Amino acid sequence: MSAHHTALVTGGSAGIGAAIVGTLLERGMTVISLDRNPASLQHERLITRQVDLLDAAATAQMAAEIARDHAVSHLVHNAGVIRPNPIQTTPPADLLDLTQLHLGTALILLQAVLPAMKQRQFGRVVLISSRAALGAGTRTAYSATKAGLIGMGRTWALELAGEGITVNMVAPGPIRATEMFHDIIPAGSAREEALAAAIPVKRLGEASDVANAVGFFASEQSGFITGQTLYVCGGASVGTLTI
Repeated sequence: MSAHHTALVTGGSAGIGAAIVGTLLERGMTVISLDRNPASLQHERLITRQVDLLDAAATAQMAAEIARDHAVSHLVHNAGVIRPNPIQTTPPADLLDLTQLHLGTALILLQAVLPAMKQRQFGRVVLISSRAALGAGTRTAYSATKAGLIGMGRTWALELAGEGITVNMVAPGPIRATEMFHDIIPAGSAREEALAAAIPVKRLGEASDVANAVGFFASEQSGFITGQTLYVCGGASVGTLTI
């Protein structure tokens, strides 16, 4: 990967985002990480910016500043929140918040960096969806908006294909050692063991598994692949019926 590339990654301070940042840095890119929390990594080619991506106005201002100062060639939208609730207790506000975080943020950032991509006739956009886009209990707002990312990304892929810009989605299954996962399932618990046993490959995912998929779509050699969703889920998206 050429060192002249600059990647903008959301949620890059920890977990899957930090693994993605590390992978892109290893490929020689300059990486700009947007997160509400301080960065956990330090690198001479890593630029960190703190912003609340639930705040559309703050996100738009930050996006404009980044686009002014950097010619972004890669956009990886990874930041996400689950907010699990059964139907009866799901607040409509959760749907609005996650729509802004998962969908609105992606749109704001792409609109800001798109002129530089079009000028270069090259760009890579990777949206982190979820296996939950196929449906998951207690995930009304999360599943809806992560599924929305797939539909939105496929539309962008069609619109941008003639500009040398690809748009693809990575949909992780359960990824251990991440805050989002362990907010719901305690580390080392019987629930964690049971979930790992239920996955066809018999293990939970690692953040590096997702970063590897992002790296594939981010490559210069992946220019003939666009509008695709890659499930990084150990086979959990294939089916769970046991006969």
